[in-house]
Amino acid sequence: MRELVFALEYTPGTNAVADILADNPETKIRSLSCHVSPDTLWRVDYVTGRESALDDIAETVADAEYYTDCLARRDCEADWETQVLDRTDDALVLYSYWSRTPSCTSIPHLALDHFGDGLIFETTWVGRRYEWRIIAPGDTTYHAFRSAIESEIDDTTGVTFVRVGDADDAAPDDGATSLTPEQDAAVRAAVEHGYYKTPREIETYELAEKLDIPGSTLSYRLRRAEAQLAESYVADHSSSPHLSSPDA
Repeated sequence: MRELVFALEYTPGTNAVADILADNPETKIRSLSCHVSPDTLWRVDYVTGRESALDDIAETVADAEYYTDCLARRDCEADWETQVLDRTDDALVLYSYWSRTPSCTSIPHLALDHFGDGLIFETTWVGRRYEWRIIAPGDTTYHAFRSAIESEIDDTTGVTFVRVGDADDAAPDDGATSLTPEQDAAVRAAVEHGYYKTPREIETYELAEKLDIPGSTLSYRLRRAEAQLAESYVADHSSSPHLSSPDA
């Protein structure tokens, strides 16, 4: 499998959700699922942050002039809706459904047009930086897709390509846990500053500032490291009775 990681950067006043996130740096939107067909897009997102910020986001996505994931910065007459599936004081779960029109497109639709079915999408939105990770078949080439994104977005939105490569590059051949130097540094800093303590002693954006890297980059490195460490743990303890199947 191949992966592409890139980030959109919204300038002030060009995306209402980005403006809210920029004013509330502790607030983050992370995709739980994202699916696309030639004509539709549906996704579920998990939002964490202060209650006032969650209120603003819920109101904005329900009343926006155009769908948040639409790359066109105008009302392109698409049929879309966003519903609140769950809500607590510090978390919000949103479901969105969008029907594509000829003048309106999105990143998942561009990916579908270029790569075909069977794609996996993962997104993290902090501040004005909206990071995407796409997993596609191993023979995928991304040059045309990159050009398509750059031609679709307008002058108010920048795009930065973070990584292109094999999705399993970080996995060692011998089954041992091996983090990249960047992942190792991120995890060590997170432990040192109490990121994994309960209650958490430092937020992601604060830790990112200490490391002098974008918050989305830190989140990506921690997620990849945590996933690899968890997979390694399960593999090493596969014979544990606590991990055995109930039918075993």
